[in-house]
Amino acid sequence: MKIYDFKVKNKHGEEISLSDYKGKVLLIINSATQCGFTPQYDALEDMYEKYESEGFVILDFPCNQFGNQAPGSDDEIYSFCDSNYGVKFPIFSKIEVNGENAHPLYKYLVSEKGFAGFDEEHELTPVLHKMLSEADPNYKSNPSIKWNFTKFLIDRNGNVVERFEPTEDMFIVESKVKELL
Repeated sequence: MKIYDFKVKNKHGEEISLSDYKGKVLLIINSATQCGFTPQYDALEDMYEKYESEGFVILDFPCNQFGNQAPGSDDEIYSFCDSNYGVKFPIFSKIEVNGENAHPLYKYLVSEKGFAGFDEEHELTPVLHKMLSEADPNYKSNPSIKWNFTKFLIDRNGNVVERFEPTEDMFIVESKVKELL
């Protein structure tokens, strides 16, 4: 199975095949509009604008599974991202990324790259660790998505090459993207 075998719904509910992105470097994210990591949209949009002409695309999948931080409709989420961050990269219909209703794309992504660990220097790492370890003391050994703004880097051949947790420095994410371009 490859990333291109999956179909997703765009913000209008229309089915899109990820094969439309063959040959591109992809950064697939699960996002939320009311999260401490939401300001990452600025860095993501900057990266998208900088590298789009070289074949780089960000695919954004809003998800409301973490702290109810993406409660809006697809239209409300899109409007928020456009008006607050000027997001031009594709924003898809809201999905679930964990559990029995997890989108098949995300089941595949986590099977390819498990939890990568939080950046111990990030100010939100202690908060995430406390919250997640209270819910599951063994959360680090589970490959599931831990929070909003987890990112998967896909090479031009459709291989999942890296997973970045939301605490990862965006300069590191950008440097890995540049390596693939």
